Amino acid sequence: MKILFLTQTYPRTPVDTSGPFIRDLARGLTGYGDEVTVLTPHAENVAERWTDGEVEVRSFRYAPEKSEVLGYSRSLSADETVRWKAGLVTPLYLWGARRAVARLMAERDFDILQGHWVVPNGLVAARFAGKTTVGTGLHGSDVFMAERSGVRTLVGRALRRCRFLTGCSPELVDRVCALGFPRERAAVIPYGVDVETFSPGSAGRNAWRQELGIPDDGVLLLSVGRMVSKKGYQVLLPMLPELLAAHPNLHLVLAGEGDLLEEFRQQAGPWSDRVHLPGIVLRDTLPDLYRAADAFVLPAVHDAKGNVDGLPNVILEAMASGLAVVASGISGIPLAITDGVEGRLVAEQEPEELAAALGDVVGDAARRRRMGEAARAKAVAELTWRSVAGRYRAAYEAGLAADGQVSDAA
Repeated sequence: MKILFLTQTYPRTPVDTSGPFIRDLARGLTGYGDEVTVLTPHAENVAERWTDGEVEVRSFRYAPEKSEVLGYSRSLSADETVRWKAGLVTPLYLWGARRAVARLMAERDFDILQGHWVVPNGLVAARFAGKTTVGTGLHGSDVFMAERSGVRTLVGRALRRCRFLTGCSPELVDRVCALGFPRERAAVIPYGVDVETFSPGSAGRNAWRQELGIPDDGVLLLSVGRMVSKKGYQVLLPMLPELLAAHPNLHLVLAGEGDLLEEFRQQAGPWSDRVHLPGIVLRDTLPDLYRAADAFVLPAVHDAKGNVDGLPNVILEAMASGLAVVASGISGIPLAITDGVEGRLVAEQEPEELAAALGDVVGDAARRRRMGEAARAKAVAELTWRSVAGRYRAAYEAGLAADGQVSDAA
């Protein structure tokens, strides 16, 4: 197939942490012999075009560079409210993206056009229904945006022109189908993970521990994610005194950047010798950070505005790295983790339940080792990008068939 992705983020360098799942999905599809072109918005340090392996990437302009503030995790403040500059430039983004897609489609034929993030890119992609088979992909915050007053009507119209829909979480899919897409034509597909890059081992383990001041015999509990409300760190931090007191050799690492980073650093200040917030970790050193850890935690929540992650990639990376995972059993997370097998699932916003699950894992080395081995096995057996790309191809083929039925009826 000839496939065009319209996305709002794509890794700008090999170590960039912006949208690696879009790149990995595109690469997975090329492994089946498909031709994949990715169209992403321009931003500072984003080239006009480049080749990433067998994937062709192009960027489009939609405003003066200082005003190009959509995509690359810049549109929302703490993932809860639209930044005012992003709101102002959205009409220009929609116009620029539509024009860029039209130019590409004038150059060549595409079998599939998928707008990743239903808002804004699904809205743009839907305008090309009739010229190619169109669908959209759901990833998290776009669903929160799609449900907003004034936007949901536009989304409903766009969905009626789509022939397929993919989402990494049953909840996200159900919420968008409620806006106007047939549930039987929607596919819930978890993200994948590079099980070669993210793998257990001793390489790099000591370097991270030395940098952070964590002793070799310390238990390192790791979390990786943007410092925003929906990651749930505001649930984890208040329970630290009890958790750290119960496990004197425990260290916690919260890696990532975001709007709430300084607030979380202040909260963790009294335990700065055992709670580490190193900020963003680039892609090339991230696998070693997982190898330095003994277990992984992500107490994800629905934030105050109803925003929620689909299936955080970091959970899959932790699994592939052989770590037991303690996480909230919400959205797409149960697609990856079965409670008591690959880790522990707890109710969101329940600090006592979270503390008990963490105590079980942190305090029992044999148990977390068994869970970590099960997590790695599941990642290798079910969650490679080749396997996930195959499921996307099935969704595309169903969309092509549905488009053919519409054409025949017309």
